[in-house]
Amino acid sequence: MAKYPRVITQAQEVEVPIVEGVDIKVSGSKITVTGPKGTLEKSFHDEIVEIIKGDGTIKVRVYGKRKFHRAYLNTVASHIRNMMKGVTEGFSKEMVIVYAHFPIKVEVDEARKMVKITNFLGERAPRYAKIVGDTKVRVEGDRIYIEGISKEDVGQTAANIRQATKIKDKDPRVFMDGIYVVK
Repeated sequence: MAKYPRVITQAQEVEVPIVEGVDIKVSGSKITVTGPKGTLEKSFHDEIVEIIKGDGTIKVRVYGKRKFHRAYLNTVASHIRNMMKGVTEGFSKEMVIVYAHFPIKVEVDEARKMVKITNFLGERAPRYAKIVGDTKVRVEGDRIYIEGISKEDVGQTAANIRQATKIKDKDPRVFMDGIYVVK
């Protein structure tokens, strides 16, 4: 429940159809989506948005006529769609390991939830990238496959790996070594 009484001006609303095989629970501004691949949970700002579960749809409603309210409305609706897609199909990214002279070795440490990158540009000290959430990372040859049910976690894990191999203070046209997102 909102802390302040809502001034009902102009309600804007978006309906998101519930995908078959997905169970959704709404508790205030907190939404839990369960599907065959797992469960995702997310909270939204309860003073701005109202989430209502109907028959086969989720209604997302905001009270306000500012551009910010419309943007927040569509953002919440997109998050709900992505959560439903994640628990049914999942998300994946593919990265490629690129090097010119020093072969880069990549290992996944599941216990520490880290990706260890060794011999990058001939460096002796390894570089590390954090694996976010329940994302699964596997290395096959010069490819890295990242899979999970949360779009944010998969994207952030790929960004962490890319950021760990970012070369600073050198010409990027010459030093192209690194790990890049392909798909």
